[in-house]
Amino acid sequence: MTESIGFLLSDTSRLLRRRFDERARAIGVTRPQWRALTALSRAEGINQGALAERLEVEPITLCRMVDRLAEADLVERRRDPGDRRAWRIFLTDRSRPLLDELRGIGGDVIERALDGMDEADREALVRALERIRENLSAETKEAAHG
Repeated sequence: MTESIGFLLSDTSRLLRRRFDERARAIGVTRPQWRALTALSRAEGINQGALAERLEVEPITLCRMVDRLAEADLVERRRDPGDRRAWRIFLTDRSRPLLDELRGIGGDVIERALDGMDEADREALVRALERIRENLSAETKEAAHG
């Protein structure tokens, strides 16, 4: 192999993000916004602290991001019934069509990236990436448990 697997994975990921960002920006969504909206769509009602962890950002950074999303009427904060100091974040009806559009953009970008690969190649790629993720996740868990 002339290029390392690490470089290829990193460069491919960067290019996927760039292509997606270009298309998402055209509909007025920034990368942090689409990441936050997508994370919320997978865990609606999550509290701000947990969402910050998922997005790997500082809580204050997330707070500003949620402020902007709330101002755009894409999310709403609701008091946590179990902890009056905490807020839970929910998508608004206005965000749902935007998320559908972002999913469509994501699907188009992936289809373009996989152009020329038959179904067997695509399935093999997914299996290989899943294995890499499992291997690295197991290594992280082992290190955490000492």
